[in-house]
Amino acid sequence: MCTAVTYQTKDFYFGRTLDHDFSYHEQVVITPKNYPFHFRKEKSLKTHYAMIGMAYVVEEYPLYYDACNEKGLCMAGLNFVGNAVYFKPMKNKINLANFELIPYILGTCSSVKEVKELFEKMNMIDMPFSRDLPCAELHYLISDANESITVESVESGIHIYQNHVGVLTNNPPFGIQMFHLNMFLNLSSQEPYNKFSDKIELDKFSRGMGAIGLPGDVSSTSRFVRACFVKLNSVSSCEETESVSQFFHILNSVDQQRGCCRLEEDKYEITIYTSCINATKGIYYYTTYDNHQITAINMFAENLNQSQLITFPLRKKEQIYLEN
Repeated sequence: MCTAVTYQTKDFYFGRTLDHDFSYHEQVVITPKNYPFHFRKEKSLKTHYAMIGMAYVVEEYPLYYDACNEKGLCMAGLNFVGNAVYFKPMKNKINLANFELIPYILGTCSSVKEVKELFEKMNMIDMPFSRDLPCAELHYLISDANESITVESVESGIHIYQNHVGVLTNNPPFGIQMFHLNMFLNLSSQEPYNKFSDKIELDKFSRGMGAIGLPGDVSSTSRFVRACFVKLNSVSSCEETESVSQFFHILNSVDQQRGCCRLEEDKYEITIYTSCINATKGIYYYTTYDNHQITAINMFAENLNQSQLITFPLRKKEQIYLEN
């Protein structure tokens, strides 16, 4: 289970949590413009937009979880188990497996507007990367500084939703998640007043009582509501460090701690990493479960005209500043 959000101050920010019970040894990966992307049913991209993101590299192929290209277009895939459906290849369509989707879209599109035009010709095919890596059931948040969309490939075909909240979690489908927000229209960041009855006197005995009823569990529906509330009421300056700090605080509101989501055989789902991309400047920030110090990697500090992947292993060990 995961949560993805967008955030806008002076610059545009995009990021997500990756919640799972194990890691695929993912790392931050920059794909330069001349690194060739090969596709199972489509022509290779010998040149394309450069991109940076979190990926699991297999056979020199970056399987991106989330990424941003040099134009500021961002994309993340989140689990959508039981609802995602993929199809057989079709004539006169762009046939892509889901592991090819982020490289193809970020390699060829510079805006969400272009992505929507591309999806008019798109078909997502049922094709695993390998025998050991079957098709992941995913849906996607795709964003730029102007708009966000959610893309879901389901039994009835590919559906594109305007995502006005800039938030995505997992099940159920996005339209149902948005409708569910109606249940919480009475929540407020402001102090409440007595609407219970004019026949009884009630007191505000604590700050923050306007948000009583905000769900606090780690289910995908509750995380969607909580992330929307925190993100849409969030306030920070336009300064970079404060914007980045605030972004991590937004996603920390849906953090999963070891022990709270127990799976079979004493396994626990945790927030393996949290990312924040300054899509305007091409900077990828991240923290991991055991390292809360923010690490930053600037895509434009590297040679983006080369033809080899540039990788940065995650800094997973907690780094504590010793004052004395």
